[in-house]
Amino acid sequence: MSVRRAVPNLRTESPEENRDFYGLLGFEQVMDHGWIATLASPAVPAAQISLMGADATAPVSPDLSVEVEDVDAVYAAVRAAGAEIVHPLTDEEWGVRRFFVRDPDGRVVNVLGHRA
Repeated sequence: MSVRRAVPNLRTESPEENRDFYGLLGFEQVMDHGWIATLASPAVPAAQISLMGADATAPVSPDLSVEVEDVDAVYAAVRAAGAEIVHPLTDEEWGVRRFFVRDPDGRVVNVLGHRA
């Protein structure tokens, strides 16, 4: 199983202020769905953070997003290991297939893959 990127999800009530602040550090907005925006380094595009309010389609907001090469294989592996699935494997309208799983310390991880 291959990880493509890992992105911290920073919950915020003031996305514009945070976007401006992280802009001072060199980040630029590369995606905005209204409830979540992703900022990236222009020099190193995989260096990213996401700013989010409440998740639009899931019961909780994740702490971390991990993009993997084969989300179905990872889903099968974490289920077989007995990990707590917080949000089921779902095809989202914005082009990702994802699920949420809880890590041993209680953090919620959004595991996703982009659909072809």
